Amino acid sequence: MANTWWEIQITCEPELEDSIFWRLEDFGCRGTASERKGDVNLVRAYLPQVKVHLIDLAALSLLLRQDALCIELPPPTLQWHLIDEQDWASSWKQYWHPQEIGDKFLINPAWLPMPTDSDRLVIKLDPGVAFGTGNHATTQLCLEALEMRFSDYGTSFTGENTKLDDVVIADIGCGSGILCVGAILLGAKKAYGVDTDPLAVKATMENRILNGIEADRLFSAEGSVETLAKILEQPADGIVCNILADVIIKLVPQITAITKPTTWGIFSGILVEQSKAVADVLEKHGWIVAALWKRKEWCCLNVRRC
Repeated sequence: MANTWWEIQITCEPELEDSIFWRLEDFGCRGTASERKGDVNLVRAYLPQVKVHLIDLAALSLLLRQDALCIELPPPTLQWHLIDEQDWASSWKQYWHPQEIGDKFLINPAWLPMPTDSDRLVIKLDPGVAFGTGNHATTQLCLEALEMRFSDYGTSFTGENTKLDDVVIADIGCGSGILCVGAILLGAKKAYGVDTDPLAVKATMENRILNGIEADRLFSAEGSVETLAKILEQPADGIVCNILADVIIKLVPQITAITKPTTWGIFSGILVEQSKAVADVLEKHGWIVAALWKRKEWCCLNVRRC
């Protein structure tokens, strides 16, 4: 039983894909993939049999149905069956393909050949069981926001004379390490990633190696902001936080304490209707919301210290 996995197959309207990915991540799925089937999308997700019961899968089906009805879309259909571990390890990967994000990034699955005809920054990625393949809208928004932030160095926008190759970022909830790797490829001096899931820390370290990043440039540790406070050698120039709105709200005071007056921030994992609550807490603790970027029902807050 320990080596048996549930494969969940969800047929849905394309507009529902992002909210479904979010539900699956929250449900504890380890590995997700999506492909287009005519006018609909087929989403596959995997998790150990020992983690859930049939009643849990039925509850997930109901939640996804309610999400669809709330935005007046046809509800998705769910099917599930058991597969062995070897099938799980390879099944979802065959549906995940290289993906261009923003103006500069290309996410390339680690088991595929490197592209030879692209001038983009290639992030080689094997997420393992960690969240963060680049498929979700919130991850894409964060990568695009990082592009914007790093393009500002050398201009007056940053409010100081920080050189690009001196920039230090901290990623809270680093998942697969995709944002840490992206920041390093953009020119950051160092990236520190923390996550409460030890499997995410492991995935981040493995993806550091995959991308040929030196050990003294990308650090990852189990924990949250309190861990960052211990391992940061200096206050961060940039904060990236792609988790959930209620968690961000609780962490804002601690996050503020590890920054400096010129620190900028990228906060995502936030539903559009939750953005005001998050923005209010940030402003209360000395941040200014410079821009709000939206993609479907998700948003990303680009902020800076007052």
